[in-house]
Amino acid sequence: MNLAHYLRIWLTAARYSIVRTLMFRGDFFIWALVELFWMTVNILMISVIYSHTKTVAGWSKYEMMLLVGTSLLIQRFLMGFFWSSIFEMGRNIRSGNFDFYLAQPGNVMFMATTRKLDPDSLINSLVALSVVIYSAVQLGLHPTALDLACYALLVLCGIVIHYSMLVLCISLAFWITSVQGIEGSYFTLSEFSRLPRAAFHGLASLVFVWALPVVVVSNAPANTLLHGFQFSLLAWVGSTTVAWFAVAVFVFNRGIRRYSSASS
Repeated sequence: MNLAHYLRIWLTAARYSIVRTLMFRGDFFIWALVELFWMTVNILMISVIYSHTKTVAGWSKYEMMLLVGTSLLIQRFLMGFFWSSIFEMGRNIRSGNFDFYLAQPGNVMFMATTRKLDPDSLINSLVALSVVIYSAVQLGLHPTALDLACYALLVLCGIVIHYSMLVLCISLAFWITSVQGIEGSYFTLSEFSRLPRAAFHGLASLVFVWALPVVVVSNAPANTLLHGFQFSLLAWVGSTTVAWFAVAVFVFNRGIRRYSSASS
């Protein structure tokens, strides 16, 4: 199957998700407001912290807002495009409903992880982007077209890394009874993405920067806006993205071989 075919499949799924959202407008507005409140709390926390200090790990107030805005942007895109589908996949594996995806004419991983769209998260991604733009204006930044393109590419890499890590976590459902604890642990782990890389030293740096690059995914694009295009940074994050995605695909496909369908 070519990319155009998969694009048509995704557009059909996206249209269904939007229609379903419009049928339950109350839920849509409530969840959009909940996410907006959560994002607001994160931004206000920065103001509170910087009312008592000028820098944190060498980052000024608006540099930190730029970092947090970037982290929120990546998370909103992740939740908008993939979150519901991936977490539902774990439940489908346990119940045997995963058979539905195995019977579809297309890549199983694509079908299982892109079925649902969350418009509330996608709308709030505009709020996160506004925080990034506001912070850049306050810092007096004037990024070039190359810097902006690199920023967008690094944000995309961050989404793919988070996506791969999520797929890896949920794929464990092929081997173990429940992954609910792992789901919660991943959400807690993602909170570290809003901290500067300079704040991590020793073992913490080894775990959260190198082994589990949750810090890098937001720090890399933020640093690109702050300091300009860096080929070495782009190459590092790009190669990390490819590696994590390859591992996710491998583990997912190995899990399918172990899967016991509802009819078995």
